Amino acid sequence: MSAVRLRISEIFYSVQGETSRIGLPTVFIRLTGCPLRCGYCDTSYAFQGGDWMDMPQILEAVAAHAPRHVTVTGGEPLAQRDCPALLAALCDAGYDVSLETSGALDISAVDKRVSRVVDIKTPGSGEVERNLWSNVERLTPHDELKFVIVDEADYQWSAAVLRERHLAERCSVVFSPAFGQLAPRQLAEWILRDRLPVRMQVQLHKILWGEEPGR
Repeated sequence: MSAVRLRISEIFYSVQGETSRIGLPTVFIRLTGCPLRCGYCDTSYAFQGGDWMDMPQILEAVAAHAPRHVTVTGGEPLAQRDCPALLAALCDAGYDVSLETSGALDISAVDKRVSRVVDIKTPGSGEVERNLWSNVERLTPHDELKFVIVDEADYQWSAAVLRERHLAERCSVVFSPAFGQLAPRQLAEWILRDRLPVRMQVQLHKILWGEEPGR
């Protein structure tokens, strides 16, 4: 059996800017590569490059920050074959682990101890056809769904999907405005008007540090 190796774009310590873990000090492991090209992507620098690291190297880099929370993100982390092994190893090391994934790839191999944050692609992303809807059936209350909203048409589509698929009954659902494309206040007003059972969220890390990579 070959050794577990992953191409890593960066490993850094910051506050979680999204999901129900927002504000928590967290180590982020950003894996290189992504098969999607969402119009609002803010991590295109992770599409290529990065360094190959084996499991002991990754775990050592994480442990140096003495974190409680670890998030594996991308790019699209599940595009790398050994991502599930990394997630399991992080859980075995005692961390509270979350995975940020596009939802275009099968999540069934992900350790059930991991909180799977699945990003449902809206029409405004340009990648709506890539949604793997079978993933939704695998979600539990331990997981989360995220919709990045570009405009009112995106919002209406997302609200319809929320209702038709009874998503809020399955797990926590987040609606987030696409940074620089939709005013957060506007999204909040739509959610309140329609009484949607979702969490309204802005990206805390961008409020704090703008679009600086590695923060």
